Amino acid sequence: MIKLSRSRSTRTIYLGLAFLSLALHLVLVFFCLSVLQNACVLPTSSNSILRRDAQHPQSISHSSSFSAASSSQKLSAVSHDEENYKRNCEALQHKEKNSSNDATEKDKKLVGARKAIQKINSHSKLEALFKHTLYNLPRPELNDDDWLLRLKKNEDVKDLESKIDGAKDLINSDSHWEEEEEEIGYDKDIWMDRDAHPHWLRFHLGISRWELYDRKDPNVDHLTHYLSTQRILSAVQMNGGTQLKLLMSFPNYGQALMKPMKQSRDAETDVNLFYFSDFERHNAEIAAFHLDRLLGFNRVPPVVGRLINVTTEIREITTDHRLSRTFFTSPAGNVCFYGRCEYYCSTEHPVCGKPHTLEVSLATMLPDLALAPRRSWRSPWRRSYSRTKLAQWEKDPAYCDTVKETPPYNHSTRLVDLIDMAILDFLMSNMDRHHYETFEKFGNDTFLLHLDHGRAFGRHSQDEPSILAPLQQCCRIRRSTLLRLRLLSIPSFRLSDVMRESLVQDPLAEIAPLLSEPHLSALDRRLKTVLQVVQTCQHHHKDVIYNDLEGYDED
Repeated sequence: MIKLSRSRSTRTIYLGLAFLSLALHLVLVFFCLSVLQNACVLPTSSNSILRRDAQHPQSISHSSSFSAASSSQKLSAVSHDEENYKRNCEALQHKEKNSSNDATEKDKKLVGARKAIQKINSHSKLEALFKHTLYNLPRPELNDDDWLLRLKKNEDVKDLESKIDGAKDLINSDSHWEEEEEEIGYDKDIWMDRDAHPHWLRFHLGISRWELYDRKDPNVDHLTHYLSTQRILSAVQMNGGTQLKLLMSFPNYGQALMKPMKQSRDAETDVNLFYFSDFERHNAEIAAFHLDRLLGFNRVPPVVGRLINVTTEIREITTDHRLSRTFFTSPAGNVCFYGRCEYYCSTEHPVCGKPHTLEVSLATMLPDLALAPRRSWRSPWRRSYSRTKLAQWEKDPAYCDTVKETPPYNHSTRLVDLIDMAILDFLMSNMDRHHYETFEKFGNDTFLLHLDHGRAFGRHSQDEPSILAPLQQCCRIRRSTLLRLRLLSIPSFRLSDVMRESLVQDPLAEIAPLLSEPHLSALDRRLKTVLQVVQTCQHHHKDVIYNDLEGYDED
């Protein structure tokens, strides 16, 4: 009996504890629900409440079953607070919207101001120069005979191929631009299909009696881009000349004359060196092309700079055994070569990569001599190329009188063409002008080709007045040339500024400026000298200006 009573009392205690625990849990649940509702209703909009209700339907039904009465009392207060909160939010959003609209308007005004400033700052003197009337003069009407090359018909292809086969007999060894090649560079299919013309062929087909290319022709930019980006197929050394140069071949039979970097941009020619002992500079070739175009001549073949890999783009692909035998690795670990030539082709004067990368200039090759023969002329103002002797023009002030009576300088525009070339040479301090060339097809009535400017831009600290001897002695200048020189002397079209802007277009300008600031300043200084010489001539002579601008009255 005692055991039975003890078990009943134990059960009673357990049940009491269970009910007590349940009651405590219910109280705790009610407390938590009330706290959560008070804490969560105000900062939440009705939309968010509805979204949470849809996401948690079980929790909402569970809480409502335990607190129907309390929740009904609180819902009215919650809805009232919620409406106040909603009105406050709408007011705040409206205020923020207005402020954001104001900010947007301010931003638009600021952007417009920035664009206006950028437009002013990005004013291009070069573009303005090329839009000037002097660079957009009426061009003479060209007949079929005024084009250097014309497209061949089907029946003429065999004649063309026979001419190409006989190219070796027609090559003139006096010109450093000609070279005997295994591949002439003209494909029959490309020659016949107008749409398939590569850029170099379009350039050849654009050569006329009066200029090498049309400045407005977009193919010039396409051609330089082609030379600076296309894969190099072969590299062989060119014969002739005094310093190292290579012939580079590209896809679609394109070719270019390569001159390597020999010294830094800022290096000046040693004053103790004779003009014929100076280094040839790759950046001088590039700058000469740009300067010739700025003067409105368009007589220098397009030239562009490029970074090449000495190992993969010369050494590994060359078929020139004489060239390949000159490669070596310097003590600094750079790949070098020196080739075979008269000057500076030795281990003491190598061309070196860093360790493989090398800056070069690439000049577009002119049409092959089999298709467009050229004549090489000895310049009347050629230097003696001697350490002791002087040329006749350096000793005789009246030398030009003799030249004027000598064909072809006694008629046509040959004399003023030669003076144009002398002005170009003086501006870039090029003393190495011993010959010039013309296309035979056009006879004496044509422009002069401006070739080989590797020794230009050697010294910026001093000028060489003797380069202007043709202008000083003959006192004759083309009117279009004089007007352009005057235009380039005013601040709006300052020569150094447009030259700087033009050179930026070259790929090598990303590494360093192609001409240093002292060289650019020297251009302005030398331009003033040219204009002073013309002014002096006008004081002493009457017939100084050769008028090639009939009907152009702006002086």
